[in-house]
Amino acid sequence: MNVLLNGDKVALEGDPIKVGDKIPHFKLVDQNDEKVKTADLLGKVTLISVVPDLNTDICSLQTRRFNQSVDQYSDVNFITISTNTVDEQRNWCAAEGVHNLRMLSDEQESFGYATKLYVPDTGFDTRSIFIIDASGTVLYSQIVPEISDEPDYDAALAALSQIIA
Repeated sequence: MNVLLNGDKVALEGDPIKVGDKIPHFKLVDQNDEKVKTADLLGKVTLISVVPDLNTDICSLQTRRFNQSVDQYSDVNFITISTNTVDEQRNWCAAEGVHNLRMLSDEQESFGYATKLYVPDTGFDTRSIFIIDASGTVLYSQIVPEISDEPDYDAALAALSQIIA
């Protein structure tokens, strides 16, 4: 699959996960330098916001937007995944006052390769949003066609509201 980066076509690692798929096995690192595996995300509905690089404007906007939504959904896990290092994520969160959602680092590209969201030409995962149920089945998928564009927040949050209703 291809997406655009500033109008130029770039290829993803393969065909990304889609609605109906089980979330594959991967390992990430949280802000406490603890490993987080796929199994650690199960048990609750989870909204996964994937951003290429927190230190860019659109990624910052996307992460802050979902951070503002967390309190409206008490029974939902909100996580943001980026290929930034844990230290970069910590520094960004401190500077932006983001503390409501869980930040996970895909610096080792495990998530990107497992989900086929990794963009080899750039070294980061493509901008996307997924909602998985408590068993790890993908119920909602949004891969933003142009990486430098914001996702459709309203569509993702409307889907989330329907899923938990």
